[in-house]
Amino acid sequence: MANPLLVLTTRPWGRQSRRSPLRRATVPVPTRAAATDAVFLVLRRMRTPLIALIVVFAVAVFGLTLIPGQNEQGQPYQMTAFDAFYFMSYTATTIGFGEVPYTFTVPQRLWVVGSIFASVTCWAYSIGAVFSLMQDQAFQEAFATQRFGRKVRGLREEFFIVAGYGQAGRLVAAGLDARGRRLVVIDDDSARIDQLAIDSLTNDVPGLTGDVRDPALLGLAGMGSHLCEGVLALTDDDDANLAIAMSAHLLRPDLPVFCRAEERSGAKAMEDFEPTSIVNPYDHYGAFLVLALKHPFVYRLVTWLMSTPGTELPPLREGLTDGEWVVSADDSFGREVAADLESVGLKVRLVEPGGTQPDVTQAVGLVAGTVNDGANLSLAAHARLTHPDIFIALRQQSDLNAALLGAFEPDSVFVPTELVAREALARITVPMSWSFLEHIIHQDEEWARQMTDLFVQRSGTRSPSSHLVELTDRSAPAVVRWLRHDSLTLGDLIRDPEDRSTPISATPIVLVRDNEITFLPSAETELKAEDKLVLAGRTAGFHVLYETLYSDSMLEYVATGREVPTTWVFRMLMPKSRRPAGS
Repeated sequence: MANPLLVLTTRPWGRQSRRSPLRRATVPVPTRAAATDAVFLVLRRMRTPLIALIVVFAVAVFGLTLIPGQNEQGQPYQMTAFDAFYFMSYTATTIGFGEVPYTFTVPQRLWVVGSIFASVTCWAYSIGAVFSLMQDQAFQEAFATQRFGRKVRGLREEFFIVAGYGQAGRLVAAGLDARGRRLVVIDDDSARIDQLAIDSLTNDVPGLTGDVRDPALLGLAGMGSHLCEGVLALTDDDDANLAIAMSAHLLRPDLPVFCRAEERSGAKAMEDFEPTSIVNPYDHYGAFLVLALKHPFVYRLVTWLMSTPGTELPPLREGLTDGEWVVSADDSFGREVAADLESVGLKVRLVEPGGTQPDVTQAVGLVAGTVNDGANLSLAAHARLTHPDIFIALRQQSDLNAALLGAFEPDSVFVPTELVAREALARITVPMSWSFLEHIIHQDEEWARQMTDLFVQRSGTRSPSSHLVELTDRSAPAVVRWLRHDSLTLGDLIRDPEDRSTPISATPIVLVRDNEITFLPSAETELKAEDKLVLAGRTAGFHVLYETLYSDSMLEYVATGREVPTTWVFRMLMPKSRRPAGS
């Protein structure tokens, strides 16, 4: 079991300079010769038709130069090689302009008739070969590979490589796309790549079918590019994810790698290649469940902040450690969860699914964790009818039953792919907010309760989103100009520019200055240029904050309370004593 206090404590997502004893030589990232594969395939398949066409054309031209003709005066005439080539050029292509330079003799016409039939046959053969080539699987793959490589090379923004476009990969891709991040997708299933065209993604995402364990395919997907931000190994095959971690570690050790693992042995093998993070959803779920039982306030705050922005604050469940837990599962998931619960001193009864429903009259919680969603829902329904207050944890295998589980509303739902996607997105989009989640894990119940109250007071009962603000000339020009001649506190910055007595609907959670992280910086903290600030709150609050970051007059108001004109002309017309600082 992963320690519930350490389940989130892995290295933060971000570029890191790693020096590993496994890598002894610098090797360029291999790529396929995508630009020439299709060309060589065309030349190889069209070689015979083209040779036949050239031979027929050459023989026809040669014959015309040998067969004697007559000019307009009836004198013998021998066609030059150029005349013969010119005539066959338009005759062999079935265009036909007439007989040049003089009317042909009978032997010439007989030769031309034979040449026309021979050339038409060759043309038909060549065109048939072209159509056959276009339907050839190898040619289509070569053409798709060439087009994919061209699209990847054409990217001018930083991008992530998503290896595996299953349920988890699609969730991560949709999340990244919604946040304006670019990505490249590879998968060994062509149906999943075809799904890219159907999914409602904002950007055109290059996708290619191929073996994700092939380092050359990763190179073709842009792993060697300086614009590549990281690699996400999200297939449901531990061996494939391990191969991706190997390739990235040995070829691009500076690149962040996020790996999904289904088994402990697979996760253990990946650790040797130092990925940025490994998520084993089956192991993590047990840890989260234990956290929910032992530290309900901390668990509620962590899961609320990790959930999709806008999710309602879940109710608090306490007293779940004072009784028996029933775990029903037909694979290793049940044993994992039962071991996790027993490790913290809970009484657990592991039952086999099927047959009669387990007795839950004396139980405080039920884990319905078979691989069959219908069976899990049946177990949960029977438990709720028997014991309405029982804590129900359900395992969901298929998206098809999401609506049913939503209507049933269990206390906890375990969706392996969703857990992987949620953690991956949290680590990628705002890595510093992930460090705040790690900070929460180590706090006590009272701290978590007060923190939850603060978030609710500032942003309401729906889960906030995280946003990074950098105090630079580009991202916060008004703030940087202000800091050149005056001080500004964090509390002033988050005042509402419409009424500075109230804060905006956002809470500063992380301040990064000179690579040093401060969690929950106080309102009295004086800001400096180049500071990085992570806030959690409503999108409307971030929009209000941006007005302050860019507007000198609004910043003057939130910092001092003085209301000044927004335009330079009116500011110049003001008395000098009332002009904003720096004007």
